[in-house]
Amino acid sequence: MTKKVNIGLVQMSCTDDVEANFQKAVTQIREAAAKGANIVCLQELFKSLYFCDVEDHANFNLAEAIPGPSTDSLGVLAKELGVVIIASLFEKRAHGLYHNTTAVLDADGTYLGKYRKMHIPDDPGYYEKFYFTPGDASPGDAPVSQEDKDGYRVFQTKFAKIGVLICWDQWYPEAARITSLMGAEILFYPTAIGWDTNETDPETNEEQYGAWQTIQRGHAVANGVYVVSVNRVGREADQQFWGGSFVSNPHGRLLYLAPHEEEVTHVQELDLQKLDHYRTTWPFLRDRRVDSYKPILKRYID
Repeated sequence: MTKKVNIGLVQMSCTDDVEANFQKAVTQIREAAAKGANIVCLQELFKSLYFCDVEDHANFNLAEAIPGPSTDSLGVLAKELGVVIIASLFEKRAHGLYHNTTAVLDADGTYLGKYRKMHIPDDPGYYEKFYFTPGDASPGDAPVSQEDKDGYRVFQTKFAKIGVLICWDQWYPEAARITSLMGAEILFYPTAIGWDTNETDPETNEEQYGAWQTIQRGHAVANGVYVVSVNRVGREADQQFWGGSFVSNPHGRLLYLAPHEEEVTHVQELDLQKLDHYRTTWPFLRDRRVDSYKPILKRYID
């Protein structure tokens, strides 16, 4: 018995032309659908350049309501193609309140809801705290369970029950664990990360990419789920976005690895029926000692 689903990854470069970026993404979604994709995931903040490399109030003009014009257009596209679309957008929630948000459109065009990025970085080239407040799952969004109101979200789509996390969330096993415990069969990570072009040590660059990929493969292993990470590519200011999008199975084996410097639209078949095999072969969830985990709620155990 199989329960197969085809996952489309769109790894692309962006320019300062927001409409051109959007139409480019639409073209690649169509290409993925033509290749048989059931679920298509776009990279983080695909409509624009990665603007968080500077603190500039003018960039707030890039934000939009969710649901809104972009989700409306993508919903029509999702219905036309019969695919699920995972779209990362810059959300204006209210005056002075903005989120790094990913919306999910089901294969019939229905807006299923959104996940607001929970972990917000503030590092050279990634000044996201200037723009985004951490997610909390708006009560005014699509109907949610009590667990969803804590901030992490899963979405029951036509083809699979999916969890969505965003970029900096990748470094936190807690986020992957909670989303998996909510029933996600696949974890999707829309991402924008790259190398600092001023870094001259090739070993540092190699280690950074290796750490990024390794920890996400670890989430797949620890939780017995598939992981799909979709990154952008190309040079923007002092960042060389490293592409390298990938799909990992629940034992951490790479099923697909994208190149570092090329745009690519790839479709990967996953067999969700095998999740039970992985979780019974290595029953990590069975052996969790939930009675012993209270200290994890502390910032640091002094």
